[in-house]
Amino acid sequence: PAEPTLVLRLKFLNDTERLARVRPGDTVGALKRTYFPGQEQQVRLIYQGQLLRDDAQSLAGLHLGHLSVLHCHLSPPSAAPAAPGPPGPRGPAPATLGVGSLALPLFVLLLALLWYLQLQHRHVFTATATTCLAGLTLLVTFVAFAMYRR
Repeated sequence: PAEPTLVLRLKFLNDTERLARVRPGDTVGALKRTYFPGQEQQVRLIYQGQLLRDDAQSLAGLHLGHLSVLHCHLSPPSAAPAAPGPPGPRGPAPATLGVGSLALPLFVLLLALLWYLQLQHRHVFTATATTCLAGLTLLVTFVAFAMYRR
């Protein structure tokens, strides 16, 4: 008797999808070799939040159902080894500074300035403005903890 086939959805980071026809007895490594020939070392498959590290594991052992989603991450191919020779001076990689990485510190600085003004010039701030400032401070605090908790 022929082994039934499953159709799996291979979902990539850019939200594109490919369908893969596999047998439950196939291994993770066979899936990589079939659908990512020559890129087996660069592809990472994730199922239900777990990285599938063992290429010898069968798909049946993962309890995959029809149209189950496997998330795929393709790493760029590693660079070819450099020509032998004296190694050059190597300093730390330059840090990139984007607007996103500055947004939270700028918000914190702005909130600190507003609290300073509120304490120094209470007559300008109404009760509603002070309440909004407190709420905004709480919101920025939660966002900061969520971002830096990772």
